[in-house]
This record gives sequence, structure tokens and C-alpha cells, in this order.
Amino acid sequence: MGIVVQNTLTKRKDPFKTIESGKVRMYVCGPTVYNYFHIGNARPFCIFDVIRRYLEYRGYNVIYVQNFTDIDDKIIKRAKEEGKSWKEIAETYIEAYFEDADALKIKRATHHPRATEHIKEMIELIQKLIDRRHAYVVEGDVYYDVLSFPEYGKLSGKAIDELEAGARIEPDPRKRNPLDFALWKRAKEGEPYWESPWGKGRPGWHIECSAMSMKYLGETLDIHAGGEDLIFPHHENEIAQSEGATGKTFCNYWLHNGYLLINEEKMSKSLGNILTARELRQKYPAEVLRTFMLSAHYRHPINFSDESIRQAEGGQRRIQNAFLALKEALSSSELVSPSSSEDYKFEENVERTRAKFEESMDDDFNTPEALGSIFELVKNTNSYLRETLNPKKKPLEKAISFLEAVNDVFGIIRTEEKLPMDLSEIERLIKEREQARKEKNWEKADSIRDFLLSKGIILEDTPGGTRWRIK
Repeated sequence: MGIVVQNTLTKRKDPFKTIESGKVRMYVCGPTVYNYFHIGNARPFCIFDVIRRYLEYRGYNVIYVQNFTDIDDKIIKRAKEEGKSWKEIAETYIEAYFEDADALKIKRATHHPRATEHIKEMIELIQKLIDRRHAYVVEGDVYYDVLSFPEYGKLSGKAIDELEAGARIEPDPRKRNPLDFALWKRAKEGEPYWESPWGKGRPGWHIECSAMSMKYLGETLDIHAGGEDLIFPHHENEIAQSEGATGKTFCNYWLHNGYLLINEEKMSKSLGNILTARELRQKYPAEVLRTFMLSAHYRHPINFSDESIRQAEGGQRRIQNAFLALKEALSSSELVSPSSSEDYKFEENVERTRAKFEESMDDDFNTPEALGSIFELVKNTNSYLRETLNPKKKPLEKAISFLEAVNDVFGIIRTEEKLPMDLSEIERLIKEREQARKEKNWEKADSIRDFLLSKGIILEDTPGGTRWRIK
């Protein structure tokens, strides 16, 4: 059937067909670099990283562009608060972004353009809009005239009068329409500026992404992605200014992820519940955080809580343990080809899982369903290794190869990790400890816990039973 994508623009699932065969032009809105990015930002960064990886798994050459907004009111404000230049603030948090993103196993983009390095392209794009009567100049500011673009609102699915009624916009009598947005902002005293045909100033936020995406990907993109909060006004405005300048479709597929909640509430400074990726990655392994991110469909809301992260931790550990057990069984296996019904059945299970994984991901990148297929393989792996006296190399290699391919997409297995002791021995000791606890033989239970800890195995007693992880 091929890949189908829920397209925000068409409001339906569309078959995925690229402009150029075998090549994907993909743009994802990056951070405004005035602080560490929080877990809400981490969701699109992780999710669209996985989508990019899956397209590569499917054989596409993905040209992936993620920008940095390195000049903005928030950056200027932060610089004043800290007594630093805006450049110092931007540079600090660009470096911090890469540290945190790398730690979360987010692949670097093909291009990471910075807004301030593309002022020339922005000025040229703005001038083109003025020449085509889509923009007008007022006292050194340049505004986009939304009424000049009849399709304005096609992404958000709202008419202009609806958007006007719902918009939070400061009144400006110089605008022709309240929804008109700034393409170029006249410099205020003490603010950074660049020279332009309209005087000293700096670009508006929306024009940055249009100019940078078109420079690296051409006038029409395959995929443009970001959080659902960007649909209006940011992405709506990108369409208006890009298509107003070129007369061509700006992007064929628009992908938007749902909100991330903290204990069922939106993140906000007033609630004091903003969690940065930097804080979380010091507390949880990247593979656990990525498992959590993939546990809900990217278009749906996802709730971060102690319980949801515990579930992700348990799920990741199950996959991790199965992978390690397969590697251990392979290292001691002597026979190559399948010979028993269990061998052939396990090979079939691997192939069935591969087909289900691809079917799920082809259907608008349904990661929770794809994860479900991996957990089914984990269950079959455990049965195969437990019930087969001599597991054969070929089915073991097939399973390992598939899990490694999955890991190239999901990034949820630490492939370099090794079991510090035999898996069956770990499980035997945990059961022995659980029995000792039932009998209130605390000395024996503590002795087993301490022994496992000395081997690098940490036990965690939870309402769902005892879990273990490698130190």
C-alpha cells in the first residue's frame, strides 16, 4: 500500500508521494535559542527524528532541515537580564541544544541554518512580496497583507473573519487588517539591526522559516512539520508569504504533533511545571524517554507522569533484556540452520513482526502500534529461548538484525550494553528474593539484592512487581 500521511492541509490521510523519486525534502521548525528546550519541545524533535529515520529505513534520501531562531524578542530580553550580548545568549543555547539533542539520540539535521546568517535571503523574499503587492511598508516596518492572499486560512481551516475574532493581536492602526503580520521590524533603540531597503531593522519570525526552507529545499517542500501550536499563525503565515512570493505550492504534506501534558496539565511558568530536557536526561536514560515519546501516536496528546515514565522504563527494559538475551544465546549457539518446529516458528514470528512494524509505521507513523509488535516479538523471544534446548544461529541472527533495524528508527536499545551475568540466573534470584520477602526473611532478601547490586544489577520494587536494570 505504501506510506499514508495524515495531512493537516487536506484534513485527510494522503498517499505519500515525493516531488523527486527517492528523495524527501523535509523541514522541521527548530528552537528559539534563549533557554534550554523543555520536554514539550523535545516531543517534536524526537518524533520527527523518528519519522525521518523511518523514511530512511524505507530507502529514501532525506534532506532534513531544522533551523535556529537566533534573533528574537525573547533572546534580546534574556541578553539584557544577563548583561550579555544577544549573540552570546544565542551561541550558549545553540551549544546547549546540541548537547541535549545528542544525549537524546536525535540525529543532526542535514542543515541547521541560523536566521541571522540568512538576512540577505529574507530581504530578497520580502522585496519580492512588495513587488507582487502582497506586502506594504509603513514607517520602516513591512507587513504582509493577508487579504491579498485569497487562500489565507486554508491550513487552519478557518475563514479570515473567524481568525480575526479569535486572534490575540495588539491593535495597530497602521495595519490594513488586524491579521497582517510583520515581515520586517524597524529597529528600536538599543536593539540589534541589519540594513535593508526599508531602513535598519530585523526580520519577523515567520519570514525566517520561509527563506531558510526554500534556500535548502527549493520552492516546494515534501514535508513541513512542527507542533500543533504552530498551525496558526506561524505555518499559516509561512504558506501565505511563500506562495505569495513564488505562485507555487509551498509544501505538499503538513505534519503536526499533539501537546505534551504534565500530570494532565499544560506546561506553564505559573504552574511551575516546566521540565527541561536537560533535567530529564540526567534522571532517565535517553532510551526510556524515547520509548515514552513513542508510546502515543504523534498527533495525539501525551501525558508525562511518574506512572507513564515507569511504564516506559519497564517496556524499554523488556525490549533491552530480550535483545541482550538473543546476543547471549547467539554467542553460545553452535548450530546454524533451523531444525526444529520451534526454530521455524520463531523465524516466522520475526518476519510477521517485521511486516506488522512496517504496516503500522506506513499508516501515518503509528509508533504505539509498532511498539506493540515489538513487545509481541519480545514475548516470542522469551518463549523460544526458554523452551528450545539449542537455539540456532540463523533465527537468532534474524531476530537480532531486525531489532537493530528497529533501533535505527526508534533509538530505544543500548546495543553496546552487555549482561553482567546470565539472564536466567538474574530471574532465578529475583524469584528467590520475592519468595524470601513473602516469608518475611528480610536478611535473605537484602542479601540477594546486595549480591545483584555487586554484579551491576539494580532492583526496583514497584506495585507491578520487581523490576531490574543494569547500573
